[in-house]
Amino acid sequence: MPVRPTVTRQRPWGVAVVAALASVTLLAGACSSSPDSASPPSIATGTAAAAAAAQVSIDGAGSTDFNPKTPITVKVNGGKLTTVTVTNAAKGNAVKGALAADGSTWSSSEPLGYATAYTVVAEATGADGKPVEQKATVKTLTPAAQTYPAVIPAPPSAGLTFGVGQIIGVSFDHAITNRAAAEKALTVTSTPPQQGAWHWIDNKTVHYRPQSYWQAGTTVKLDVNLYGVDLGGGVYGKTDRSVTYQIHDSWIAKADGNTDQMQLLHNGAVVGTMPISLGKDATPTHVGPHVISDKQQQVIMDSCTYGVCPPAPGAYRSTEYWAERISNDGEFVHENPNTVNQQGSSNVSHGCINLSPQNAQAFFNQFGLGDVVEVTNSGGPALPLWDTYGDWELSWADWQAGSAVHN
Repeated sequence: MPVRPTVTRQRPWGVAVVAALASVTLLAGACSSSPDSASPPSIATGTAAAAAAAQVSIDGAGSTDFNPKTPITVKVNGGKLTTVTVTNAAKGNAVKGALAADGSTWSSSEPLGYATAYTVVAEATGADGKPVEQKATVKTLTPAAQTYPAVIPAPPSAGLTFGVGQIIGVSFDHAITNRAAAEKALTVTSTPPQQGAWHWIDNKTVHYRPQSYWQAGTTVKLDVNLYGVDLGGGVYGKTDRSVTYQIHDSWIAKADGNTDQMQLLHNGAVVGTMPISLGKDATPTHVGPHVISDKQQQVIMDSCTYGVCPPAPGAYRSTEYWAERISNDGEFVHENPNTVNQQGSSNVSHGCINLSPQNAQAFFNQFGLGDVVEVTNSGGPALPLWDTYGDWELSWADWQAGSAVHN
């Protein structure tokens, strides 16, 4: 019978090799740290990251001593401000302010009041699209006292100008204990620029002058930025002020007690000379630079104003004409027809500078506020610093020493 051949079934070698290689490849991929290997794709969670909510902050929120000169500022993170209102809690009136173009901040734009509570309401929209509202109360500080800064000289009327000796100053109605703070809040700007400094006359009065007389044609601007400034002892500035003074041509009179003549100088050049009579030995005229602080066509001069009243010897009361005040204790340049015979030869007045009627009127017409009268050889003491205006008596070094902040 025929014999059936034996058939052996073999696994195709190609399939086995491929399977083995695939296994090795998977193993290598699982263990490889090669930078060339691709990162596995991220797996989606199916939820988006949450958008941020707006966070609003209000500077001064809850305070009871907020400085009224400091703006109330509202800020937002993670969104934009849409509306901000700041209201005087007692009066109900709104405070002016401005929102930044990008909606990130809002700031008040007008000074606040002392001892006043303000209600702040801020609304914003967050990146999540949801509205947020924030409220707060801001209360400003309460001063023990407020001091008003009167400027020296008083703000001029239109067209009024001043001479090269004019002193600039501020007079307070309360004593100032923090003088440095006061000075730092006072700014004098001269055009053209000239070096100057402050000097405290007393605890309520501070004056400013340049090293030498102002240049003719100078513009002087005084800025008083005292509102919200702690001036010591709980006293704060009541208000800010600003005033501008114009300095005219230089007019300086030089009165000499030896020659009994007074030269008139215009911008440094002598343009006239007048015979004078200064104070007699018992009442000598002060020496040094004097500044005209007032002028009146007619003035009643009364010795009682400085304590010499009738029937005391030397007492007087008389009406004088074309009078210009050069000190606060009764010294004037004025007409005196009774001393014309002594003018140019001897000194017989009570301390004033006497002129003839014609010369007094001419002097009055030319000289005005801030112009200078320098007195020499009168036999009198130096004009006191406090005696409106004795400021020019001091050397520049001594003047600077009277400042609370000068280095």
